[in-house]
Amino acid sequence: MIERIAMVTGAGSGIGRAVAGAFAAAHYGVVLSGRRLAPLEQVAAEIGGNTIVVESDVTAPDQVDRLFARTREAFGRIDVLFNNAGIFTKAAPIDEIDLEDWRASLDTNLTGAFLCTRAAFRMMKAQDPRGGRIINNGSISAQVPRPHSAPYAATKHAITGLTKATALDGRPYDIACGQIDIGNAETEMTRGFAQSVRQADGSFRAEAVMDVRHVAEAVLYMAGLPLSANVQFMTLAATKMPWIGRG
Repeated sequence: MIERIAMVTGAGSGIGRAVAGAFAAAHYGVVLSGRRLAPLEQVAAEIGGNTIVVESDVTAPDQVDRLFARTREAFGRIDVLFNNAGIFTKAAPIDEIDLEDWRASLDTNLTGAFLCTRAAFRMMKAQDPRGGRIINNGSISAQVPRPHSAPYAATKHAITGLTKATALDGRPYDIACGQIDIGNAETEMTRGFAQSVRQADGSFRAEAVMDVRHVAEAVLYMAGLPLSANVQFMTLAATKMPWIGRG
């Protein structure tokens, strides 16, 4: 029997895919959101359970509204939002960054998270029983940026501010908000890190990575807490990656 409903944005690949699978295995009803329908349908077929697919672009307010309307129609409520959708534009020193790349990063990584948070907050505040939990996918870059990553690093620093503000605004309504900062989970985006990635001194070297299932397990733990408890911030990283002491 389904007792809790979780939504995962950017669910068609990588971390989102793994987290959606963990929710389904834990008998959550799962809403899969992403910009491309085919990968979402593939994930839904893989994870089974009570799952719905909603093709949606988190940068578009009308599509976000439709996403949450479909969730309400299908399940009647939302208990967990995992704000995971994000992009990493091409690496470049700050004086060579295209304005289009800057805006694309802001639109997806920050505005998209805000739009989904706003919609989830409204739904959680009004539903009965009231409340829910929002988990933001930050990044190690929310604490220590990589070289040539100003758009991504800036948006992930901003996600920390959004997390804190949402947690504060949610207190009167039993809405908890936390953030997980992930370092080198092995996904399509990071697979090349095991071969070579730019370091702070300009050199390139291989970095340790970790299985993405550990991220899924961590998010599931955060989501499973009673609303009287909250993991405000969690950092989960490959043990031997150059993060502590980076630079």
